[in-house]
Amino acid sequence: MQQHPHTSRRKTGRFAALTAAVAAVVGLTTLNGPGAQAADNPYERGPAPTESSIEALRGPYAVSDISVSSLSVTGFGGGTIYYPTSTADGTFGAIAISPGFTAYQSSIAWLGPRLASQGFVVFTIDTNTTLDQPASRGDQLLAALDYLTQRSAVRGRVDSSRLGVMGHSMGGGGSLEAAKDRPSLQAAIPLTPWNLDKTWSEVRTPTLLFGADGDTIAPVSSHAEPFYSGLPSSLDRAYIELNGATHFTPNSSNTTIAKYSVSWLKRFIDNDTRYEQFLCPLPRPSLTVEESRGNCPHTS
Repeated sequence: MQQHPHTSRRKTGRFAALTAAVAAVVGLTTLNGPGAQAADNPYERGPAPTESSIEALRGPYAVSDISVSSLSVTGFGGGTIYYPTSTADGTFGAIAISPGFTAYQSSIAWLGPRLASQGFVVFTIDTNTTLDQPASRGDQLLAALDYLTQRSAVRGRVDSSRLGVMGHSMGGGGSLEAAKDRPSLQAAIPLTPWNLDKTWSEVRTPTLLFGADGDTIAPVSSHAEPFYSGLPSSLDRAYIELNGATHFTPNSSNTTIAKYSVSWLKRFIDNDTRYEQFLCPLPRPSLTVEESRGNCPHTS
């Protein structure tokens, strides 16, 4: 696998965190408790991960949720905020998630509690209209993050410097638009994405794309694959094509999507190198993965 330097935007903090984490692992290989590396990485949340913990329907955090009316916001259509109930660990990174064309937040609602229980604040949104195109959905994801960090009831629980976006179909295309428009985002995860724009050389945000081998609405050959190829080759990026899947596979609970999404978000929003083991090497073809591509998201 290719190894490469991070973008200069994250170089100092990422290198420092990685160096400290590597030193901790080398010197304290038997220390795997929740606080083992906390002094090295202030953003680390939750106990040391395992294969079963990232595949679990619920992570270590109890979750609460708040409904946000479209009448109380501007720039997007409201939604639901899922967040860890406890404040003992301080603030959390946050993710806004957009549904696809003609869909509502209910179509991606399963991701809310699943990701929040791993230590994130998650905002599943409705769009202004169900027919909004990807560029508009990108703007709405950013408006939702701004609301979340500036006006929401849980703004005190969110670290506004550690944000990401996800989306399904046109919402996935929208997550690429959001990453292009706001390079400070720490992670983007398009799910069976659709967009007329195929090249994303402007993106500086670590991006994990999911395609589906049976997608006839956004075929991987004309959407997810060229999106991946259109990202800068030096970027932390990965492409996972789901096996035996369709365009609508991300609309219901899916272990493969969840485990790699959790790992990606932890690695790049929380700078948590404990999750690197689940991302590199990339998954081999299996009953659930058709193929994968990418740069190992680390540096020597």
